[in-house]
Amino acid sequence: MTDLSADAWDELHFPRPGENGFDRVVERAISRRGFLGGVLAFGSGAAVMGGGALTATSARAQTSAGRFPFVPIPTQTDATVHVPAGYHWDVVARWGDPLFSDAESYDVAEGGPLAKSDRVFGENTDGMESFSIRGHQLIAVNHEHANRRINLPAAQRGTPSGVDDVRKLQNLQGVTVMEIAEGATGWGVVRDSPFNRRIHHNTPTRVVGPAAGHPLMQTAADPTGTRVLGTINNCGSGKTPWGTYLTCEENFNGYFGMTASDGETAVSTPEQARYGIGARDWGYHYYKWDPRFDLSTNPNEPNRFGWVVEIDPADPHAMSVKHTGLGRFKHENAELTLAPDGRVVVYMGDDERGEFLYRFVSHGIYTPGGPTEGLLDDGTLYAARFNDDGTGEWLPLTPGTTGMDRARICIHSRIAASAVGATTMDRPEWVAVNPGAPEVYCSLTNNKNRGVKPNAGGDDTPVNGPNPRAANRYGQIVRWRPRGGDHAAEGFDWDLYVMAGNPGVHRDAYAGSANINAGNLFNSPDGMTLDRNGRIWIRTDGKDSNRGDFAGMGNNQMLAGDPVTGEIARFLTGPKGCEVTGLTWSADRRTMFLGIQHPGGSWPDGSGLPRSSVIAIKRDDNGPIG
Repeated sequence: MTDLSADAWDELHFPRPGENGFDRVVERAISRRGFLGGVLAFGSGAAVMGGGALTATSARAQTSAGRFPFVPIPTQTDATVHVPAGYHWDVVARWGDPLFSDAESYDVAEGGPLAKSDRVFGENTDGMESFSIRGHQLIAVNHEHANRRINLPAAQRGTPSGVDDVRKLQNLQGVTVMEIAEGATGWGVVRDSPFNRRIHHNTPTRVVGPAAGHPLMQTAADPTGTRVLGTINNCGSGKTPWGTYLTCEENFNGYFGMTASDGETAVSTPEQARYGIGARDWGYHYYKWDPRFDLSTNPNEPNRFGWVVEIDPADPHAMSVKHTGLGRFKHENAELTLAPDGRVVVYMGDDERGEFLYRFVSHGIYTPGGPTEGLLDDGTLYAARFNDDGTGEWLPLTPGTTGMDRARICIHSRIAASAVGATTMDRPEWVAVNPGAPEVYCSLTNNKNRGVKPNAGGDDTPVNGPNPRAANRYGQIVRWRPRGGDHAAEGFDWDLYVMAGNPGVHRDAYAGSANINAGNLFNSPDGMTLDRNGRIWIRTDGKDSNRGDFAGMGNNQMLAGDPVTGEIARFLTGPKGCEVTGLTWSADRRTMFLGIQHPGGSWPDGSGLPRSSVIAIKRDDNGPIG
């Protein structure tokens, strides 16, 4: 059980209904003029679907010409990081590194002790953002989950033995805010900086927005429904124009269970089942030692997670804030931009098979230096519908369209999106806005259930425009352009920037799009960021077996993409077993910071336990990078 992915765990304990007419949906897709016929020809250089499609000529990949200031590198299958010639990397911070002098003796051997576990850099780095505050370089980093088999003594085989084990795991997850500085030997943590802090599973957090105080948010420990302990399973990130950090709660459901004698056979409510919440957790066993996570006595506690949380890195004493106006689901990241009239727009993906893509548009207008209260809560939440003709629209989630009050729309956003008929997607992960053009990208990482099984709510998952392959094992990146260049517009036009695949193994849709070839193979695009020059930095979290369907793909990696030509080139490969995660830059853009999550072997130390880390990548000539 402990080695299952989040989706696999959900489907084991909350089985989806049977087949949903696979033969029927494939036959319907094949019959659509200009749709699947083009998909099946991707590997031979045909165009990608939708407006502004790529061609075999414009999308030719793997060249060092154009806007890529590096020579692409080959795949790797070893246990270290590789970057192009003319670049180098170093470790900035790894799990267990002290943030404060009183934690200098912290030793990660046998998983490390409970004492000072909330004073060191946490586990499994994910989303991150950098901040320059009064001349200080800060970085905020998510710690998505624990590696229980590594963070607990080996003899326990990943199973907590008591409350001390639970508290340590809770401390190692959440968020780190830390000051870093560059010295003669590279970048490192500024110990004892007044900006340094850890936000973990027991850090007091405020709840605001439409769902704050609602009965479904109230517990015996918090009858007001406005104060929560902690933030959980922090995946992707975001940054506001007023200088705060957004951390996104993803697979929160796996932390809850039941101690009641009938727990093994307990039946979840329909609302709990929609979010994968039930009698068994992922093996953290919080519920056995921390009553807050026991559904038998605290059935409302899960409703207090699955939100976007705002953190002020400039004020280490400020309480974090959960914004319920942005909806509750398995948030990947929160990509914030502004509409032409100054309204705040936040794009968000729900990372589960067959779930939805969301957008929030504020009622208020952001003014630099002006008040920001309510800009992430007072507005309208939408879910996306993609049409097969390359158009789409944002469907408002309101009492009139869903039959739900506004608080319940926010608490049960998945149910609201199902009610309006939003398009089920292939695990929408990171969303990224092009800073130089009115266009948005979303990585759809994979979906083995596409055309085979419905989602957790019973919504059909037919082969369709942005999700054109049944049993999609490779993933794709969808791109849309809001009508009139206005991110608050209800309509948009979309196409596919890339469909990952393997032309060396397949000759059909699974070969990938025209900008995929033997030199830039990858699968399962996940993290994605556009730099100030408009380059797309694509990070992967996929299969690294380098066999069968994934032959020639090697370890997980980071690639650079050109939105104009469609060119894609490999920049970095990670150590075996890792996911390549968050990305951000130093204030002078001469350093790129990147996360390496759950590496294998003994990376990066070369001996001992593997340690999730943030690394710094620089050019040898100290020139700008991104």
